[in-house]
Amino acid sequence: MRKLIVIVIILIVILGVWNAAILYSPGISSFLKNQNITLPAQKVQIVTEESVTIDAVKKVGPSVITVEEETQPATSGSSTFNFGPFSIFNFPQLQPAQPDQTTQPQAIGSGFIVTKDGLVVTSKHVVADVGAKYQIITADDKNFIVEKIYRDPLNDIAILKITPPAGGLIPVILGDSSKLQVGQFVIAIGTALGEFRSTVTTGVISGLGRGITAGDELQGSVEKLDNVIQTDAAINPGNSGGPLLNSKSQVIGINTAIASGGQNIGFALPINIVKDSLDNFNKTGQFNRPYLGVTYEILNKDVATYNNVPEGAYIQSIITGSPAEKAGIVQGDIILTIDGKKISGNSNLITSEISSKKIGDEVNLSIWRDGKTLEIKATLTAVPDQ
Repeated sequence: MRKLIVIVIILIVILGVWNAAILYSPGISSFLKNQNITLPAQKVQIVTEESVTIDAVKKVGPSVITVEEETQPATSGSSTFNFGPFSIFNFPQLQPAQPDQTTQPQAIGSGFIVTKDGLVVTSKHVVADVGAKYQIITADDKNFIVEKIYRDPLNDIAILKITPPAGGLIPVILGDSSKLQVGQFVIAIGTALGEFRSTVTTGVISGLGRGITAGDELQGSVEKLDNVIQTDAAINPGNSGGPLLNSKSQVIGINTAIASGGQNIGFALPINIVKDSLDNFNKTGQFNRPYLGVTYEILNKDVATYNNVPEGAYIQSIITGSPAEKAGIVQGDIILTIDGKKISGNSNLITSEISSKKIGDEVNLSIWRDGKTLEIKATLTAVPDQ
């Protein structure tokens, strides 16, 4: 019985080898083809996520830059990175250099090239110090002095101007952030921690239309960011100003903030905001935006009730020479409405209303001051150079 089983197994093996020889021998394959008989196609598995990331890095990597600021080396006791629930990627604040101390460049953020003739986009908070000197380093280790900085007064965006090399620079391709979807694959590139250039991380879009207040509240550097993209791609201080890409290697956002109390929660400004700013800049040579000239804090219902004042925007300070000062607004005023629209809760109504206006437009404000309501008109002017 055992011999019979062995013989059967041998016959099965021989039969299998014979069938394989018939099917894959050139002569038999030609015969089958002539008889209109086709063999099943082999399935090839393609790892799309890896190839997409590799292609994106090859295409966009040469256009990603590092921003450096000439600063004094950090001393012990300097401030740490994160101070609020959402922190813009600032590095420690450094003391001004003394005459006998040597300054040195420090990597503080990232950016990306948008035109061949020398325009680079980054986050405004990366180059917030108007008295500092900045330079950029390209992916091929070339240094360029930043000759001019244009800061968008309404958004966390800045445009840096450099003199390009012969042949120009390699610009990125800007995508369309209005068509993004939650769950969409994204890629972040930047100088992580100000040290590791061209760092690449991947993730997905975790949320859209987020509104956050980001920055260093202890030092008074706070940005109110609306309609931002939330992602779980690992981004760190130093990535700020760098690009967030889609699977087509298009820039769909600027990495700008992280949630300091959580993991894998980062935020990026939608690229369509940048495109609007660039269009404005290309037409006028500056960020020609209207402004009111106040800093304020929204008093929600609970805070207002506790302090026995109405809900609205509490004026913290007035910019000298601004439309607000000329209209008679003073520190301590509470703006109740703007053009008839009530300010309440965590509304960012003032910013959105002003941004929808043109230079020279007039806005109507209802102001609460010392128990009385005043009606004030303010004529918007262009934001002064920063």
